[in-house]
Amino acid sequence: MVGALSPLSVRVEDMQPLVLTRDPSLLDDLARLAAGAGVRLEVRGDPVAALASWSLAPLVVIGDDLAPDVAAVAPPPRAAVVVVSHAPAAEVFRLALDLGASSVVELPAAEGHLAALFADVEEAPGRALVVGVVGGAGGAGASTLACALGQVGGRDGPTLVIDTDPVGPGLDRLLGLDETAGVRWDDLADSAGRLGSRSLREAVPRRDGVGVLTWAAGEATTPPVSTLRDVLAAGQRGHSLVVLDLARQSGALSAELMARCDLVLAVTPATVSGVASTLRLVKPLADASRWRLAPRRGAVPVRDLTAATGVPVAFEVPDQRGLAESVDLGLGPVRHRRTPLGRAVADFLAEVA
Repeated sequence: MVGALSPLSVRVEDMQPLVLTRDPSLLDDLARLAAGAGVRLEVRGDPVAALASWSLAPLVVIGDDLAPDVAAVAPPPRAAVVVVSHAPAAEVFRLALDLGASSVVELPAAEGHLAALFADVEEAPGRALVVGVVGGAGGAGASTLACALGQVGGRDGPTLVIDTDPVGPGLDRLLGLDETAGVRWDDLADSAGRLGSRSLREAVPRRDGVGVLTWAAGEATTPPVSTLRDVLAAGQRGHSLVVLDLARQSGALSAELMARCDLVLAVTPATVSGVASTLRLVKPLADASRWRLAPRRGAVPVRDLTAATGVPVAFEVPDQRGLAESVDLGLGPVRHRRTPLGRAVADFLAEVA
């Protein structure tokens, strides 16, 4: 299924500087400078839509017209960020500090400096692969697959599974970590300041390379957006893989979390009702290019699912005997790597890692 996953197979030399602006005059200047340096630009006017490229781009250039909106979205910290303006005001410098920008570039006075940055783009700093998992239909097994991804990914590097569905089963229970001491969402609700990646990695319940952040028993209040952003940013800095168990409900928060994922897997029962439910989930999306189906066997042939939904299939989630027993014993959904689910998830991660 490598062809279906090709959008994630991006070489560093193919990455483009990311530009966030809606100012036509500013964009004309940036396009001229980029053309002179022989580079193409990825231009975004929506800060949320730009989140998918934020950490991957070798350089991020933010126009002063969008700097307040970008700061409000609170993208994860990274190097190689500059703010550009034709006439920077004091407010622009404050926003640049909030964004962690290395400089504020005034045009046309500092065109040479910006042209040099375009000509010398470098690889963006490394960060974790972020995979979101959502149920294409209710009860499809998205939380189980999220935990399986975490367990298998934890064999190759530190992995974090983040529970963002307050009405889910509780991922610590699925992983057998519900009696393990560690930080839960309610412990982070009143936290202030930047969350350290090492602190988060060491604080959450963890076993065999996989950590989990979920709610304590009886606590299921969605954390503040700022806390979610901080946790995801810290998770990306301190892990090799971050898995988000996403809620099905629509809304600004769900849209933002999905936009921050490199890939979103929709666990879809291969039934008529399952396909119809998945289609309702996917159809309102402005951009479903990072979405993939993870179908569960049913009456609808897997080959027909992409035609029905417009979303490629990543891999088929196999049936596995003894899955419920494994979870009840506190071993998680992947009891050992030779299970059908373990092999399917390992093959998938090997393709996209």
